[in-house]
Amino acid sequence: MRFEFATATRILFGEGTVREVASAAKAMGARALLVTGRSAERAAPLRAELQAAGMACCRLSVDGEPTVELIQRGVEQARAERCELVIAMGGGSALDAGKAIAALLTNHGDLLDYLEVIGRGEALRALAAPFIAVPTTAGTGTEVTRNAVLASSAHRVKVSLRSPLMLARLAVVDPELTLGLPPDVTARTGLDALTQLIEPYVSKRANPMTDGFCVEGLDRVSRSLRRAYHDGQDRAARFDMSVASLLGGLALANAGLGVVHGFAGPLGGMFAAPHGAVCAALLPHGIELNIRALRARDPSSEILRRHETIARLLTGRPQARAEDAIEWTSAICRELQIPPLRVYGVRDQDIPVLVEKATHASSMKGNPITLTGEELREILTRACG
Repeated sequence: MRFEFATATRILFGEGTVREVASAAKAMGARALLVTGRSAERAAPLRAELQAAGMACCRLSVDGEPTVELIQRGVEQARAERCELVIAMGGGSALDAGKAIAALLTNHGDLLDYLEVIGRGEALRALAAPFIAVPTTAGTGTEVTRNAVLASSAHRVKVSLRSPLMLARLAVVDPELTLGLPPDVTARTGLDALTQLIEPYVSKRANPMTDGFCVEGLDRVSRSLRRAYHDGQDRAARFDMSVASLLGGLALANAGLGVVHGFAGPLGGMFAAPHGAVCAALLPHGIELNIRALRARDPSSEILRRHETIARLLTGRPQARAEDAIEWTSAICRELQIPPLRVYGVRDQDIPVLVEKATHASSMKGNPITLTGEELREILTRACG
């Protein structure tokens, strides 16, 4: 076995750690671009601390999932303000935007030079500008990944800017920042974290390091996601979900994903649907079709035993079968009120093009078995409801 592991230069985890960002940032530069979600309110204390430390700080708001156009504007703003580092505080969209801007600050040329699928896919040549990631949700794990997912409205697709040179200089994961998140945000980000623990564990690229992250993360999700959803102030549950999200990011960045994320990219590019909700709608069906295909075409596969481990971790039953994971994930999606994909406008006539795009998605390369076009259509049809 050969594998590689890469992550953020430094990870700081724990309640109250956000208050250490300003001092760390000051050591990286004097002028920062602060990337936030659509509301600046949650980042206001951090901005005040940066200014109190003597740093110049300008802000960029990310109103939705980051687009190619937003990144181009952000790079122009950062250069005009002579920013030396980028700090992103928010959900996955803000963090991906900050990560991409930091990369383009030191790699000149057009963004399309470096984008997969719609661009030239050239490799970044220079280390990104110093980047600090501060997640305020527990789901994407993007604070420790080496890519940024960007939407192109012109191409109706999501694509990745990807390079180990983009890894954060510092990732600060403070569970206190997730206290009080609304139930719907808790649900879709938490189920994204769950997906990002399951898919790397059964990926073709799974390895002993990422296996440990996945097992630990799945145990925490199984005991805490429902609690965090029903009581947003449950500190122990929020702590568990922050750990699980971080571990999922570490795992996916180094072991890959699978069919659920293979579909999530094309769906996110074509429809205004939250990434986590898309993953959640697909997850039980993706698990089911993978298990069915493995039993039919590779019944002695080690991956079937891994699905049994997933089922035992999620259900807490030592004798759980692989198929029990399907029912567990279906039940929690119902409890957390995850809507079917048709709510976002996905129709039968969209399925062929989505299947075609998913077949060529980079995430699909990690799926434990190659699924047929008919199997992919079945997953999507079921997820549409």
